[in-house]
Amino acid sequence: MLIPPVHRALLRAAGWALVASDAPRHADVIVVAIDADGAGVLEAADLLRGGIAPRIALFSDPPDRIDQEFIRRGAPYYDLAAVELWQLHALGITSTELIPRSVAGTHDEASVLPQWCTQKGYHTVLLVSTTDHSRRMRRVMRRALQGQRTRVIVVYSRYSQFNPDAWWQTRAGTRTELIELEKLLLDVLRHPLS
Repeated sequence: MLIPPVHRALLRAAGWALVASDAPRHADVIVVAIDADGAGVLEAADLLRGGIAPRIALFSDPPDRIDQEFIRRGAPYYDLAAVELWQLHALGITSTELIPRSVAGTHDEASVLPQWCTQKGYHTVLLVSTTDHSRRMRRVMRRALQGQRTRVIVVYSRYSQFNPDAWWQTRAGTRTELIELEKLLLDVLRHPLS
């Protein structure tokens, strides 16, 4: 499908509207966002090896209702945090920890992270997100940490599936763009000064 250059520029602008990244700098800990999956693990590993922070933290993943039903039926439970810890250890990274509260999404992460940072004495956190979620993640985290001593630096994983320069070329990219753009616009409408 041939797209005129003007339309292509508008589509790219729409893709990049979802993306934000602070300049990576030294932090007390790297935290992988709950939905960053393997892309977040890989980026966190690269950042740790680059000397950005001495450790990586992951949100714990206790079984939800569906997982509990599989367990009840005798099926194994694949804890996402355990899988991500295994991936980090397979990459040779053992300086890891779990954030001991389950979270279901961005707003849960924003409510848990400030308390956890205070308990641990962390003042600077580098939070790894995906490309499509990074701008909204940064807005939500900055609101959650406003007036607190903890500073959050949000970066996106270079390994993310979402490509802001070509999202319209795949069904998954189009779906991601529409859903995340809707969420971002709602966040902007609800909190215009974030």
